[in-house]
Amino acid sequence: MAAPRTLLSITELGGYPDFTPLYEKAGYAVTKAVSVRKAIAALKSLQPDVVVAEFNFQSDFRDRTSSLESLLAVIQRIPKTRVIVFYDKEHEHQLARVTSRFPIRATLAYPIQPEALEACLKEA
Repeated sequence: MAAPRTLLSITELGGYPDFTPLYEKAGYAVTKAVSVRKAIAALKSLQPDVVVAEFNFQSDFRDRTSSLESLLAVIQRIPKTRVIVFYDKEHEHQLARVTSRFPIRATLAYPIQPEALEACLKEA
């Protein structure tokens, strides 16, 4: 029997349902992190098949748009990992700068539709 696929869920701000049951139904063993810093630490031992993260635009950063960029820089060293990003529609143009520099499998705007997320997981 094959090992279950793994998923790292990063919820910094939240404001949406806990999708853990959906992730598990899709066949993933789920690890949760409450900050990008903790997620980066988890990536030292975990090489997930999928990472689900939030794009939280931070205009006070000089050299980047959010901490998501730091996470994506680490994930680049794990070629099999696919990334799904949740974002606020009003920050779509800032997210476009990130997606032009890093491979992101899918982006989903708030409010997150469970059916759309499930479809992304099937493609990952």
